[in-house]
Amino acid sequence: MARLSIRAGLTRGLISHPSTMNVGTVEIRMRIRDARSLKDKRRVLNALKDRLRNTYNVSIAEVDGQELLQSATVAVAQVANDTRYLNSALDKLVDAVRRFPLAELVDYHLEVF
Repeated sequence: MARLSIRAGLTRGLISHPSTMNVGTVEIRMRIRDARSLKDKRRVLNALKDRLRNTYNVSIAEVDGQELLQSATVAVAQVANDTRYLNSALDKLVDAVRRFPLAELVDYHLEVF
């Protein structure tokens, strides 16, 4: 059996063909009016996070307001080689949060770098 070298195509651990990597992030603040307990809030956030992960292939986490019942802040990140694609994809994601029936979008901040 032939042995496969893990370092094939690499020069001293560096990528031999540098590529452009862009990262897009969006911080989303929302209100969850029907949450009467942290369990209610967690149920709504998990449903939203699962939907966004599956639809938009993003990383997402609650980053602030974990102890507040009816308020949540989530951060979303996505990596791509085209900034126009990132802006478009994250704009669509924000629109999906706006349409999500169990939470109300309060504010968001989108950055691509």
